[in-house]
Amino acid sequence: MTIFNYTALKDGTSEIVKGKVEADDMREARAAVRALGFTPTNIVEEQAVKKEEKKKPTGRMPKLGLHDQIDFTSTLQILSAAGIPIIESLLFIENDAAKLKIRQVATELRRQIMNGGTFSGTVAKYPEQFGQVYIGLVRAGEDSGELEKTLDRLLELLNKQAAIRSKVIGTLMYPVFVILLAVFIVIVMLVFVFPVFKEMFDSMGMQLPWITRVLMEMGIFLKKNWYGIPIGFFAISAFISFLFRWKPSKWKIDDIVLKIPVLTDLIQYSNFANFIAVMQVAYDAGVPILECLYLSNMTLTNHTLETRVEDATVRVQQGQHLSAALRATRTMPKMILFMIATGEQSGRLGDMLGQATNYIDKQLDTIIDIMTKMIEPIMLIVIGTIVLILAAALYLPLFASYMGM
Repeated sequence: MTIFNYTALKDGTSEIVKGKVEADDMREARAAVRALGFTPTNIVEEQAVKKEEKKKPTGRMPKLGLHDQIDFTSTLQILSAAGIPIIESLLFIENDAAKLKIRQVATELRRQIMNGGTFSGTVAKYPEQFGQVYIGLVRAGEDSGELEKTLDRLLELLNKQAAIRSKVIGTLMYPVFVILLAVFIVIVMLVFVFPVFKEMFDSMGMQLPWITRVLMEMGIFLKKNWYGIPIGFFAISAFISFLFRWKPSKWKIDDIVLKIPVLTDLIQYSNFANFIAVMQVAYDAGVPILECLYLSNMTLTNHTLETRVEDATVRVQQGQHLSAALRATRTMPKMILFMIATGEQSGRLGDMLGQATNYIDKQLDTIIDIMTKMIEPIMLIVIGTIVLILAAALYLPLFASYMGM
């Protein structure tokens, strides 16, 4: 019998518990933890833990971005499908990967596996580099003896996440670019154009409209204190970054965006696209439904949605069906809930999750297309308003002088 250390969720709550069980292998250890009324999230052989405590990782392990994970997993999956052992696969990546950081990751993983570790156990030591979802799926694949299939599913998942991220970023790039361009034009006009006109207006000795006076003063101030412009940009950028990083403000923003029409759909579908995709991959890999929820919830970036899905996890722990628990949170689109309920009733949950993923992709494309069409006229109105204000400030005094002649 072997002693295993476990980390688990207590049934009916989101409380995390830790302990030890005796079992012959990892499967029996998981069963023993579930028999205690817990949902296991991490199980490690105690001997491996002791080795890790004696010798912590010393090699450099750079953080992998999403595309780096895709490159690494793609090569590993191809070599695994060809029947090449994991050590030799990592050695190939170590010698021939295009990116230095991927070669460094392969070097460190191979070194630790050769010292007696497992692939999933070694990857689990680096949550910042790979993420908990990646670690959980690799562990499930290795425990079930289907690491090759799991790597294939994981590669599909990573590619899907990259595609979703690309769609969302592409949608937001246009308005951001237009806003930055408008700010640049306004600064140029205020600093270089308005001061020139001020000298002409002063020589004419005429009373300027309030909008012209305000913009003139702003231009003169910015010209004298030009160093304040980059400082202001930096301060504003830092403040916005702080708002999205500080938990109280981020949680408030996450709640507000879910109340804005169209943007609500974009946030929901982009979040649940990753959520359902991870759930499908984990479920197909043989991961229990509660652990599927645990892994899927890690992909949610909106705190409000994450909190509501955590409530659904508790409901599932208490014995509710997955579809009923998710419906009670009032966060997931009805069509997806219907597909999940159909999958539960027919015993084809994995297939229906795949159908739900395809449905979300189509809806996300439609939402992005609608937002793109809405953004263009809005940006034109914004730019037109700015140009109108600047033109009015410059030409109103000229019109007034001509009228007075």
